[in-house]
Amino acid sequence: MKSQNSATPLTERDIAVIAVLSGVFGAAIVFANIAAGIKLINILGFIVPAGTIAYCLTFPITDIVDDVYGRRIAHFIVWAGLAAELSLLMLIGLDYLMPPLEVTQQRLFERVFAPQLRIVLASIIAYLASQHHDVWAFWKWKQLTRGKYLWLRNNASTTVSQFIDSALFTTIAFYGVVELNTLLNMIFSMWLVKVGIAVLDTPFVYLGVALLKRIGTVPTPSNVTDLSSEVRLR
Repeated sequence: MKSQNSATPLTERDIAVIAVLSGVFGAAIVFANIAAGIKLINILGFIVPAGTIAYCLTFPITDIVDDVYGRRIAHFIVWAGLAAELSLLMLIGLDYLMPPLEVTQQRLFERVFAPQLRIVLASIIAYLASQHHDVWAFWKWKQLTRGKYLWLRNNASTTVSQFIDSALFTTIAFYGVVELNTLLNMIFSMWLVKVGIAVLDTPFVYLGVALLKRIGTVPTPSNVTDLSSEVRLR
């Protein structure tokens, strides 16, 4: 077993896996932001922004990476997602300044993307708070369980993180836009829907961890040593 001071290099295969997961993570974040500013949906009486399912995809990704490659690599993916959000914001602003061929096109652009400025701001704040909490909480639960009970670590960390995300995002994005009762309904609706999805995605987290351990080269220690101190680039 390797000590904390030893270093297991990441191979090209590991980097490719992390790059693909980062791409899926970033795409889910960007789509969730765009859809949230355009459409609200009703799921069995729960009012949630469109894109909620896409955003829920991000938490199992960081949990899988956290479990296999360690907390540091999971944080890298979180920061990559932030870069995707900031890029979206800048690209919306740049295209807004470009002169349209027709005035109606500019109005349509504003109708679709103008709400995104507030949505993206809300998303960035909620994203940073919830995703960093999720990575930290997942690893803390891994320490407490000594690397066992992946289902508990996945759901315990995600449940609290999703509430943080739902409360911050909904309040910043929709306060003053919808009635207070609707706002509170949206917060708890989003949270309950996300928790439900988190429970349903647990088997996929197990599958993802198993696949990454099978195709990757980074060993997972039986204790709770932070793997982020054990991996490095060649």
